[in-house]
Amino acid sequence: MDNGNGKRTHSDIEKAALFFHQHPVPGKLEIRATKALDNQRDLALAYSPGVAAPCLEIQENPEAAALYTTRANLVGVVSNGTAVLGLGNIGPLASKPVMEGKAVLFKKFANIDVFDIEIDTPEIDQMVATIAALEPTFGGINLEDIKAPECFEVEQRLKERMNIPVFHDDQHGTAIIVAAAILNGLAIAGKTIEDVKIVTSGAGAAALACLNLLVSLGAKIENIWVTDRFGVAYKGRIEEMDRWKEPYVKDTKARKLADVIGGADVFLGLSAAGVLTPDLLKLMAHKPLVLALANPSPEIMPEVARQARADAMICTGRSDFPNQVNNVLCFPYIFRGALDCGATAINEDMKMAAVHAIAGLAREEPSEVAAQAYSGETPIFGPEYLIPSPFDPRLILRIAPAVAKAAHETGVASRPITDMPAYLDRLNRFVFRSGLVMKPVFSAARTSPKNRIIYADGEDERVLRATQVVIEEGIAHPTLIGRPGVIETRLQRYGLRIRPGKDFDLINPEDDPRYRDYVELLIKITGRRGVTQEAARTMVRTDNTVIAALALQRGEGDAMLCGLEGRFSKHLRNVSLIIGSRPDVRHRDLSTLSMLITQRGPLFFTDTYATLDPSAEEIAEMTLLAAEQVRRFGLEPKAALLSHSDFGSRDTPSAYKMRRAAEIIHEIAPELECDGEMNADTALSPLLRQRVYPHSNLKDEANLLVFPNLDSANIAMTAVKQIMDALHIGPILLGSAMPAHILTPSVTSRGIINMTAIAVVEAAQNARETAN
Repeated sequence: MDNGNGKRTHSDIEKAALFFHQHPVPGKLEIRATKALDNQRDLALAYSPGVAAPCLEIQENPEAAALYTTRANLVGVVSNGTAVLGLGNIGPLASKPVMEGKAVLFKKFANIDVFDIEIDTPEIDQMVATIAALEPTFGGINLEDIKAPECFEVEQRLKERMNIPVFHDDQHGTAIIVAAAILNGLAIAGKTIEDVKIVTSGAGAAALACLNLLVSLGAKIENIWVTDRFGVAYKGRIEEMDRWKEPYVKDTKARKLADVIGGADVFLGLSAAGVLTPDLLKLMAHKPLVLALANPSPEIMPEVARQARADAMICTGRSDFPNQVNNVLCFPYIFRGALDCGATAINEDMKMAAVHAIAGLAREEPSEVAAQAYSGETPIFGPEYLIPSPFDPRLILRIAPAVAKAAHETGVASRPITDMPAYLDRLNRFVFRSGLVMKPVFSAARTSPKNRIIYADGEDERVLRATQVVIEEGIAHPTLIGRPGVIETRLQRYGLRIRPGKDFDLINPEDDPRYRDYVELLIKITGRRGVTQEAARTMVRTDNTVIAALALQRGEGDAMLCGLEGRFSKHLRNVSLIIGSRPDVRHRDLSTLSMLITQRGPLFFTDTYATLDPSAEEIAEMTLLAAEQVRRFGLEPKAALLSHSDFGSRDTPSAYKMRRAAEIIHEIAPELECDGEMNADTALSPLLRQRVYPHSNLKDEANLLVFPNLDSANIAMTAVKQIMDALHIGPILLGSAMPAHILTPSVTSRGIINMTAIAVVEAAQNARETAN
């Protein structure tokens, strides 16, 4: 906005955006090395003379570039800045923030690396020559914000010249999502795409790409009417006509949108605000599908459309309304699938595969992340939920494999994916970073006979979502503690199909026939530990953790999870009181283990939540218990007992405690790879450890970090979690007589699922040990 002095004034959001782009460093991207350059040998391998080897391999076999370079995971986002969304022809330099943003989306949603390239080339021939010359650098090209009709010509010529995917997202990304929304909208309306009348407002790149894809999906050209700012595309019209619109030109006397909107089943708006008036909407067929995609103001506002036609289904391009048509729903995942199979193009079959994958996902039960993206209201397939949320993590799991499969079937995959289950595992590990380390745990849980899990917080949305997943995946048979009416209402609200009595068991804390039995058991267990009869009755009536622990003691479950509400210490006190510790655990105080999934692999921390200042004996015992848990993940524990002292460099009570704990462990479990006391960097760097103390019992990089007290453990764990954006699994309670784990209020439904699998495997292992 001009302030009258020829200078722009900024709104609050603009000021925030400028600050965001400037700090802590300008821009939204950086380049990071994937190989260490720690010494002269590394440098020799990375550059001269070692780099000659991969160069010669690629010269002999160009396909080897996918093995030795980043090309197979590198996309060029290219723009000349002539049609930047909402800003118009602002030029290539001014478009750079948008292209950097596109690059961030590629990385965030599909782990694809991007170079954004802004080219000062308004002419088609120069643009095509410039982009085509980039083929040796990239595995794919994403054209962005190039105005029509030039964008059609540029893309077509590049596809003919280049042997890598070329994809103009403004056209095809929009088209794929629109097509998915239309397929689902027509299914709800009971209509078929072959029979419906489609009317557009707008005939630019996106609109024409939408129509072309809809025709590929079965729409009849004779049923499609195109209008733009000059009216209907009729035979003989000369204003803004080109060969790209020609297939949709009609020999008709109709000249305006009002002349052709009558009886339309679908309105596709990619034009301007207010184009579709309430009166025009009333002329459309029953259950009309309105895609009003002009931004920031659509062709008709949803609330206005609903007043005019209560039966209308409405999509917009805005995030504050349901059914947002957002290109991030598809372009990262289409490229993911194309790059992974070495596709030489993105063809019509691959686009249609993406359409069906997106449409199918909307019909599945919505995920927790999708529900959060809709302000806590769980979307259920229907008029208000025709397409998934852009933040649904399952998008990559559906679209990328479908695209790769279509590429293979149509002969454009140079590296076809032959092991689709392994490929899905790899994608799943990217989505849920716990995938790799949790895989053996989930495999064991699915075959465990001890799979009855009790959820103390049964009314919580995260528990309900986790319950559906563990049932579907065969991980556990859940028992939920909660009020039946509340659970039924929330299951319906969240769009979950599981039902109490049929899919899971229920304990009603307000009215359960086992109430007296629970009270009697609690008095029996705790009567000599200060719990009176009146206190026992109150605890059983008001504390779900107490109920869960008593149910576990009575054999009504094999494991329990609690802790989603309230303080950890309170839950720990109740679990310790009722469940207690294992017979072979010498120290009554329970301890915890936390796992962080980092970019360098899993790291285990103990004790992060329970024991304030453990003794050397307690540290030794919790280390051995933690090592048991680490092995359940299919990993060999490598324990480092951490201290401010590094192999005797300091003589303090804390250092001595860790030194003594290491000695105890060596006596009890000499087979365990463990050493201490040592600094954290010494633990994590074998090279540094070799310099400090070459005779250490710890030979490799430590994966189990044992701390001298609760403060240091919790601070280190939470700091690493935040700094490295690591995924936390746990806390895992160590040493309890039965599998009972206390989660934290910040846990997600995926975290509950992870901990469910851990608890089930622990229960099975305990049962085997008892039987032996």
